[in-house]
Amino acid sequence: MKKRNLKEMTKGWFVGNFEPTVYQTNDVEVAIKEYNKGDFEDMHYHKLATEITTIVSGSVLMNGKTYQQGDIIIISPFESTDFKALEDTVTAVVKIPGANNDKYMGIYEH
Repeated sequence: MKKRNLKEMTKGWFVGNFEPTVYQTNDVEVAIKEYNKGDFEDMHYHKLATEITTIVSGSVLMNGKTYQQGDIIIISPFESTDFKALEDTVTAVVKIPGANNDKYMGIYEH
């Protein structure tokens, strides 16, 4: 049995094709992410990955809609979203498949 700590991981990502990681794979990416009130991510989308974000605690604003503890948000490939923590927030994020360099800034336009 091995033990690692989430604080050792890059931005909370602990499964995926990262260094360091606890399980290296291209099949999936998993993170526990902590945000302070006011933290934000600019509008972006993925071409390959479906991103599933669960609000473990706190609340966030994504695409002008508020999500709170217990909400699960499924973002399909080519769907654009932004993110702002409305209060201190913890999320669990799964990206399927794991796809390094699959984050594109801005709004996807057909």
